[in-house]
Amino acid sequence: MPKSQLQCFGEEVYATACDLLSRCNNGRTPIERFISVVAWTISTRRPPTFGVVPFNPILGETHHVSSPNLNVLAEMVSHHPPVAALHATNEKENIETIWCCYAVGKFNGAAVEGKVHGKRQLKLQNHGETYEMNAPSLMIRFLPVPSSDWAGNVVIRCPESGLEAELCYGGQTMFGFRAGRRSAIKGKIIDSTSRKVLYEINGHWDSIVTVKDTNNGEVKVIYDAKEVISGLQTPIVKDPKSVWASESAVVWGEVSEAILNKDWEKATAAKKLVEERQRELARERIKKGETWLPKHFAVSYTKERGWNCLPIQKWVPPSPIQTTL
Repeated sequence: MPKSQLQCFGEEVYATACDLLSRCNNGRTPIERFISVVAWTISTRRPPTFGVVPFNPILGETHHVSSPNLNVLAEMVSHHPPVAALHATNEKENIETIWCCYAVGKFNGAAVEGKVHGKRQLKLQNHGETYEMNAPSLMIRFLPVPSSDWAGNVVIRCPESGLEAELCYGGQTMFGFRAGRRSAIKGKIIDSTSRKVLYEINGHWDSIVTVKDTNNGEVKVIYDAKEVISGLQTPIVKDPKSVWASESAVVWGEVSEAILNKDWEKATAAKKLVEERQRELARERIKKGETWLPKHFAVSYTKERGWNCLPIQKWVPPSPIQTTL
């Protein structure tokens, strides 16, 4: 794939054809906002493609994009193990997203499960609400037919409202749902205090997802993949001189161009140059006794809590790379 994994990570937040985060913020009640957050969480999943993979980001690589009022910044904060951090802010609406992501692969003979770890938060600061969620696993199956899909359990919690959602992506899970065919999603929204089920969630994350009010049986669409991810435009570089040297498109530019031109020999050579330069920088740091530190995040790790990445700046600055809704 002619792009970096860090770009794919950032696209989960900004690559939408409509402003779902503003819908979250504009909900009149806690339950309206929570349902919108569920829809936004579903929108961060994109159909994976079997057989092609993005580049492994280099240490310190960044991806910085603005999408109208949302400014998104991702940084590769560790290479061994690979850990990526993301900070997205909308200063106009007082919205903030902080993610930390690291995957662990597990091979079971017929498939590889890429379990995604890390803390994910969405803050609607005008409402004093913080939403915490995890991500499903990426399942790469070799038998009986090669394929890749999202699978597993996702929990979304808002401590301030006491609302909680349990989602199942595909297969049988500990929640007791059987989502059914590929891309299916099922779940429920509950009041965490009484454990009462308020809404049932049903659909497919690559088409339509609905919620059913358990009180009156009313069903409504909360997510339409066609509306959200169709007609997306490639980000445009508005000011080339202001693009950071660490930007994914700069780091992997020659490699991506060669892949698009199907010049595999040139792509291989360009990729080796990028990787060898990283090895050289690592040797220089060791020789000088220097420790590399992320530029945009304060990073910590404990065995009990795993990796944690906190942004250094309160607001992400506008980027010279921009996209439109």
